[in-house]
Amino acid sequence: MDNEVNGKWEGGMAFTAQINGHTILMDTGLDGEGQDSGPRPKALLLAGLLGCTAMDVISILKKMKDEPEIFRIETGGNLTAEHPKVYSEIQIRYIFGGKKPALEHIEKAVNLSMEKYCGVSAMLGKTAKITWEIVLE
Repeated sequence: MDNEVNGKWEGGMAFTAQINGHTILMDTGLDGEGQDSGPRPKALLLAGLLGCTAMDVISILKKMKDEPEIFRIETGGNLTAEHPKVYSEIQIRYIFGGKKPALEHIEKAVNLSMEKYCGVSAMLGKTAKITWEIVLE
């Protein structure tokens, strides 16, 4: 296996996952019999997408020697109404502030990430329409 994650029930609806020596606590909200003690598993999928593409973009911009002063990324998704509830649409916002890289460098980095390098977007893109935008502040 390329990656292994181990989980343990912590009571109620909470579970911990051990990932490469790091512990992540997951739970549901009070309306789902949980205690809201951690993020929901589907939101962690979006966090994985965020991390994957953000790391790609920074790596590519570093290779271009055109790093941003400020870089934030936001993502959100819409779930289907019926079970199993999966993301049908996901949007990503790449937000650059301060001293910004050249726009053509940003566009190239984002496109390379989303179309070639980010395996998480490739996986999620099989079930969800993924759109993105670049915001310069």
